[in-house]
Amino acid sequence: MKQLVLDLGADPAQSLDTFQVGENAEMAHLMHQFAQRASREHFAYLWADTGTGKTHLLQALAASPGSRYIPADAPEDQFVFAPEVSLYLLDDCDRLSPQRQIDAFALFNQIREHGAYMVCTGPVPPALLQVREDLRTRMGWGLVYQIHGLSDDEKIAALTQAAEARGLTLSASVLPYLLSHFKRDMRSLATMLDALDQYSLETQRPVTLPLLRDLLLQENQQPDNTQSEPKV
Repeated sequence: MKQLVLDLGADPAQSLDTFQVGENAEMAHLMHQFAQRASREHFAYLWADTGTGKTHLLQALAASPGSRYIPADAPEDQFVFAPEVSLYLLDDCDRLSPQRQIDAFALFNQIREHGAYMVCTGPVPPALLQVREDLRTRMGWGLVYQIHGLSDDEKIAALTQAAEARGLTLSASVLPYLLSHFKRDMRSLATMLDALDQYSLETQRPVTLPLLRDLLLQENQQPDNTQSEPKV
């Protein structure tokens, strides 16, 4: 039997429309305003645990013209203000090196001077970040939002909608079992849904609990399963 490899490290194209809003309606609306450069606020900071969609949102915003996505380990030139860039997206602020903290501080000042926009992310509120005090202050310049993760019921509803959109019929026990026996972040769950769809087509079997168990068994038997879980 052919084994399917779940590529949980691949980064699918993200969009604001594919972000599962849940309890984050106000924040999601603000991100649409940032994408259009229509917000009265020019700075925003988003914080949450891993797997709640911080990177998803920044990469979705990066698709808008005149945007720049900046991971914490980006080279120095990515922290330099450019007139053609009106939206800067700084991810994982807690991982900035001492030098990049200096670069980020300078970038904040230039963005404010030129009336551009910036969205930053981190695992905790700005006041709790282990970074320079002057940088921490600037991260709190604008609006600060905690991204609330989806409840199990919201995850099931979102995955059910995604399955229906692709014409995939799931037996009632599949998604509750998946939430109990697999990674719980939406990116990994959506990847498993893709794999279930493919596995169902290859084996000519409906997506039932036995099919899911077979696929999870294959995933657990893969030798490279010890790699770290990807960030979202």
